[in-house]
Amino acid sequence: MREMVSEPESKLLRAWQLAVLRFAVTLDDDDRMHALGVAGEVDRLGGAADDAFHFFRRTTAELCAAISGRSVDQDAVIRRFLAQIDNVRLKRAFEAAISRDRTPPKLVASRIKPGNDLWRGLPSRRATGS
Repeated sequence: MREMVSEPESKLLRAWQLAVLRFAVTLDDDDRMHALGVAGEVDRLGGAADDAFHFFRRTTAELCAAISGRSVDQDAVIRRFLAQIDNVRLKRAFEAAISRDRTPPKLVASRIKPGNDLWRGLPSRRATGS
């Protein structure tokens, strides 16, 4: 993947990597199918008239299985994919997406709960004379 490629080929390869990243984030079957579809487009760039060249489809299927935890050699498959990613931000995003120790951020626990003095400083209704 690191050899000289044209601009359209480069964009399609990046689209493939982003499609795999999206599946890694969502684990949704529709996103897996989209990644396989983009992989098919990349495979067709090889110019083969028949369906003999299917490297990206095969690689995508292996990656999706590894990301889902259904692959025996999932760590090796993921390491190979990460080694092919040239963009540092994309690589970090993928590493974060597949991290096994992801914990959701604590948003609600850090909020301060209102006390009884919510209305302190405001005049009472009785004092307004209405």
